[in-house]
Amino acid sequence: MSENQRGGAIGRGMQRTTSISSASLIHRSNRPLGKTLLLSSLFAVAALGCAQEEEPADGLAKAIPTPEQVAIKVPKGQTRAIGQVADFYSDTRAAADEINSSAAWALMMVRSALEGPAQASDGKITSWGPWTSDGVDYKLVVTNLANGGYEYLLTGRQTSRGGAFETLISGTTIPGATEDTGRGQLTVDFDADERIDPSGRTETGKITLKYDLAQRSLEVDVTSLEGGVSSSLHHAYKGAADGGGELTFAVRRNTDGGGQAESVAVRSRWQASGAGRGDARISGGDVDQAEVTSSQCWDSQFKLTYSITQVGPVSDPEGTPGSCVFASAELPPRS
Repeated sequence: MSENQRGGAIGRGMQRTTSISSASLIHRSNRPLGKTLLLSSLFAVAALGCAQEEEPADGLAKAIPTPEQVAIKVPKGQTRAIGQVADFYSDTRAAADEINSSAAWALMMVRSALEGPAQASDGKITSWGPWTSDGVDYKLVVTNLANGGYEYLLTGRQTSRGGAFETLISGTTIPGATEDTGRGQLTVDFDADERIDPSGRTETGKITLKYDLAQRSLEVDVTSLEGGVSSSLHHAYKGAADGGGELTFAVRRNTDGGGQAESVAVRSRWQASGAGRGDARISGGDVDQAEVTSSQCWDSQFKLTYSITQVGPVSDPEGTPGSCVFASAELPPRS
């Protein structure tokens, strides 16, 4: 395929392809939120029903961030016409929603356990559980750190098998001067979750989130093993006080209609109004060794106003470049 043909095919593919599937980002199935809330409530009730020694410190509960505090905030709307929305906006929103969902699930589990009185505490290590829910035993252990922060571990095992507990959710959190200035790290092990609670879900691998609430920043690393092949993806978010922001993320999808999926690394920027721009590097799959870049701009209704895909010296611009609220491309780093 010539550069002219390849550039045209990729450009058309980028324009017609629907947004990424959740599996392409975190390999996580759509666990119903209602089930998550139910499980969280059961954990709290189970903890309340056991003999207690002392209540957890207020500082500990406040140090764990809420899902809203670590959420990637991408502008959304209710009345968007299908087929008119820029693909890179849809990809950005899908990536943010998937990361937010994973973080919210994990944080709700930990925070719900904290709502019940602790089982035991020696002043440095505080524990909750074990409690049992749907054939799984759970425990939460929180350790006070010398720097004023906390380390927490949510572990589980199959009740019928007994044996050692596996770590499902782990993290550290360091409080700031206010509730909105803390920082920390959170890791979710989906493989361990599947081992102790097998239900045919498709989530695999691990996701680690490093957050700094004062800086409105989030670093996300996703690792997984599929078909014996290990893969890792890195995503980074930086929010602005006025509601704007930037998200760099990576996905895999078929951009040119060929037989293979390509790796697409995207840097997406948006203003508080919702208008924004996405710039991408495309590699692998049917792209061969060519340097392929693509950009899309959208308005406050998220509708595509300008796009360009470039393969070497060949490009296929469409729309009006002056419509872009960010005039210059800012490509993501090469992997």
